[in-house]
Amino acid sequence: GFLTREERRRLEGLRSPYNKFWVPCAWFAALAGQARREGRVRDDCALKLLMEELNRFRAHCSLLFHYDWISVPLVYTQVVTIAVYTFFLTCLIGRQFLDPAQGYAGHELDLGVPVFTLLQFFFYVGWLKV
Repeated sequence: GFLTREERRRLEGLRSPYNKFWVPCAWFAALAGQARREGRVRDDCALKLLMEELNRFRAHCSLLFHYDWISVPLVYTQVVTIAVYTFFLTCLIGRQFLDPAQGYAGHELDLGVPVFTLLQFFFYVGWLKV
């Protein structure tokens, strides 16, 4: 409902490898200039305000287009995944308790499962997957 059938046909007929969000902006600028010449826009200040708002809108559309166009490379997610799994593998080995049968001083308690390391692992991997 924003375009007439003729405008839609002209917009779809335009060949461009990129997004064509700027075409209606160019049409609006041409129509605003024509409206000023015909006296529908009272003075140059009003035309200037119209064009400033159009430029602000067009800049925001361009910013959205660039956010969509430049994606986060897949290698970053792979590096973070490898770093998380490597960290927890080293934590699993490094946080093991010593064998109390060896008689090390201050190491009388031996737990078989590092519960807090596993909880930390589940939280971080769950956060990574989100």
